Amino acid sequence: MAFNRWSTVIRKAISSSSRKNWICGAAASSSSSSYNCRRTLCQNSESSSSSSPSMSSYHLSGGPSHMRGAVFWEPNKPLSIEEFHMPRPKAGEILIKTKACGVCHSDLHVMKGELPFSSPCVLGHEITGEVVEHGPLTEARIIERFPVGAHVIGAFIMPCGNCFFCSKGQDDLCEDFFAYNRAKGTLYDGETRLFLRNSGKPVYMYSMGGLAEYCVVPAHGLCVLPNSLPYTESAILGCAVFTAYGAMAHAAQVRAGDTVAVIGIGGVGSSCLQIARAFGASEIIAVDVQDDKLQKAKMIGATHAINAKNEDAVEKIREITGGMGVDIAVEALGKPQTFLQCTQSVRDGGKAVMIGLTHSSARGEVDINRLVRRQIKIIGSYGGRARQDLPKLVKLAESGIFNLSAAVSRKCKFEEANEAYQDLSKGIIIGRAVVEIM
Repeated sequence: MAFNRWSTVIRKAISSSSRKNWICGAAASSSSSSYNCRRTLCQNSESSSSSSPSMSSYHLSGGPSHMRGAVFWEPNKPLSIEEFHMPRPKAGEILIKTKACGVCHSDLHVMKGELPFSSPCVLGHEITGEVVEHGPLTEARIIERFPVGAHVIGAFIMPCGNCFFCSKGQDDLCEDFFAYNRAKGTLYDGETRLFLRNSGKPVYMYSMGGLAEYCVVPAHGLCVLPNSLPYTESAILGCAVFTAYGAMAHAAQVRAGDTVAVIGIGGVGSSCLQIARAFGASEIIAVDVQDDKLQKAKMIGATHAINAKNEDAVEKIREITGGMGVDIAVEALGKPQTFLQCTQSVRDGGKAVMIGLTHSSARGEVDINRLVRRQIKIIGSYGGRARQDLPKLVKLAESGIFNLSAAVSRKCKFEEANEAYQDLSKGIIIGRAVVEIM
């Protein structure tokens, strides 16, 4: 294996991206510089007031006054494409013309009513796009970093950049993201940016609400996408790869020579395989119940594949590892059964990392005595750290260490989003599907 080459590239990526990364992620300075937002108001010019503006008064300079978005209304009902007033970014936010949006199980959990979320809402949280404009009073350094016309990736965890955790570099625990976006479906002033064109009714946002022609993203949740990388395939960097990297780099802290098992080989699980390989894992075991997913897993990094429908996954993992179990097991499916398998698959002192979301009422079981006596570590991991990690993921994709094309198995049109989620629910999407909105 060419691990030495991989590790060198990763180290260079970390070194070269860190300074630019923290320039974008730094807290607002006391600079008096401000930039006028590029927009036309049909009635009055907008001040920096936080009061809700009239949605009907706004359109982009030389652009459309409205857009389309896919709306989730209630559980187990199809998404409907509706017209919206053009979203308005506020200070520290950027309006993006969405080019592509990944199809993720997290959205599906909301659509099924398994995860509570405010509705109606626009789902989609894994995007690429083009910068259209900046909110008024946005910091000069952010505008310089993300000029109009820049290609960008949006991370699903959109750090505020100012809270207790963000100030420590722990963007994945951002207080405002969880208190406002995940709890209320808004951005960090407590308001949505989405309003229906026909009624003015507010519609909530799951992350940035990426299943729409335009979306508003806090600048700290963005990273520049180089022209060398395509919009469609690169969308998965914002969630599937971002989540996998957070699990492997921060929660599991994978080191060269580690043995790793990944249970559930969907979009996130297959990304875990590639990241584990990039970090130099010696044995990488893929576990699933579908042979086609397992076959693909061996093409992108797995050294072993186990069909848990045909054999006992825990016993097989122990057989492969000489009876010990793996150093790190990752659960990427979100089921009580696979939660238990994950904890049972690790060696004494090993790490069981949980990244699969599930029904809000679900509970996992664990052997408490083994946990205590054999120092088993059970770690939750929701995602990566946008300001630190997204630039690194771009470098991995640019270098070819992470194969974006192999990770994306299906592309569909905006109008076909419902069908993609239905197929995801049936388990017939191998890897990741991406909706093209260009």
